[in-house]
Amino acid sequence: MPQNSERQPGPRVGLFVTCLVDLIRPSVGFAAVRLLEAAGCRVEVPEAQTCCGQPTYNSGDRADTKAIARQVVAAFEPYDYVVAPSGSCAAMIRDHYPALFADEPDVLPRVRAVAGKTWELVSFLADVMELETVPGRFAGTITYHDSCSGLRELGIKAQPRRLLGSVEGLELKELRDAEVCCGFGGTFCVKYPEISDKIVSEKCAAIEESGAGLLLAGDLGCLLNMAGKLKRRGSAVEARHVAEVLAGELDQPAIGEPGE
Repeated sequence: MPQNSERQPGPRVGLFVTCLVDLIRPSVGFAAVRLLEAAGCRVEVPEAQTCCGQPTYNSGDRADTKAIARQVVAAFEPYDYVVAPSGSCAAMIRDHYPALFADEPDVLPRVRAVAGKTWELVSFLADVMELETVPGRFAGTITYHDSCSGLRELGIKAQPRRLLGSVEGLELKELRDAEVCCGFGGTFCVKYPEISDKIVSEKCAAIEESGAGLLLAGDLGCLLNMAGKLKRRGSAVEARHVAEVLAGELDQPAIGEPGE
């Protein structure tokens, strides 16, 4: 953590929960809060937040994406940082919002200000707050999938591995072709289901080949795609968001397991 953090109030962080976390896996949001507070942050969850607009953006609907983005910008302007437990949502705000409003010079400074303080959760913990130890403990082997948005748009690669290295009892087994897409791609898997299925089948074969008992990633969309395919293959490998392991929030069944 930064020096003198114990004598100074921590940054005020607005947690961008994401649609998938809110609707499908709220435990990821609670894990994110625990990790941010462990790093010394003051965490708030703005009630006015909405989707980041990525589905409409990827579908070519710029008008509705702008309307959504305006709501996001207004909701998160008051905070020192905007943090999301998703590389794709963070990249949408950080990288694509400014380009989206390039034709509106009166709005662009506000958009750039919010975009410039937006971070993916694990990257924020490792690179901004310089967190060295995490609350989580995990006795077992894991493998890690690098999501496309986090890796290619935000440069997230070493950060999750660095934090996972501080988890007592955890053993990381690197995944063959870890940087290869899982086949989800947001609306891609809906538009091109056969191609998506081929990609995720190859990804799941690599996951099983690793010998790990648990798959981790930083994007819930990727995890839902891979966990679903693993279940259909009859695999014993479970899947969780990396924040759940880092925070020690493991009471919830793994993704797709009975009782979830």
